[in-house]
Amino acid sequence: MTVAGFEKKTGLVFSNKDLIQEALTHSSFAKRQVPPVADNERLEFFGDAVLKLIISEYLYAKYPNESEGELTKKRARMVADKLLAGLAQSLDLGAFIRLSPGEKKAGGSNRASTLANAMEAILGALYMDQGYDAAKTFFISLLQEVGYNDDSALHDNKTKLQEWLQKKGLALPKYQVLKSEGPDHEKTFYVEVAIKRNELPNAAVGYGKSKKEAEQHAAKKLLSELTAR
Repeated sequence: MTVAGFEKKTGLVFSNKDLIQEALTHSSFAKRQVPPVADNERLEFFGDAVLKLIISEYLYAKYPNESEGELTKKRARMVADKLLAGLAQSLDLGAFIRLSPGEKKAGGSNRASTLANAMEAILGALYMDQGYDAAKTFFISLLQEVGYNDDSALHDNKTKLQEWLQKKGLALPKYQVLKSEGPDHEKTFYVEVAIKRNELPNAAVGYGKSKKEAEQHAAKKLLSELTAR
């Protein structure tokens, strides 16, 4: 996957392509290059601060009556690797991160920490390239696209499935729209969620009036099957 592919996938267009290239470069890849290239760790450091500012502003405006303690709890959930990895997964970000062959073989493209770090690096790169508002718009739009709810998102079916897989040391699930039926104003979407477990694929199909609803249904079915085994 290329920078151009990432820009097409996200709708972002960087003036400085080196910044986004750096944000998508894992240290395992960078160290193998001659001469060495920059990895995303410095941008991750910067992006972490950008992320906290975005979330702090978002929560401060949304919850004018919440105490500092409650806002801090909400912010802690939103900067956690599992949420950032989930957002990265919605972009298929793992396919764009440059990893060494060994790291890729070890499942680095699906590792929550790798995905979360890359998300922070991308926010840092976007801030550097286009400013705070662009970084904020990108992140908040992602939250809206995945249907994030400040109070309950960490307990939805997709998140529950992801957490279960991570505890088992398994790769993150892949979601794919199989088909849609019905008129535009009343469509039904069918989505498959699939994982690899013991080298054998496991999958479930869900349906709903939106892609997000179908994904949630599929995740619930698959998690139910996995935990029943």
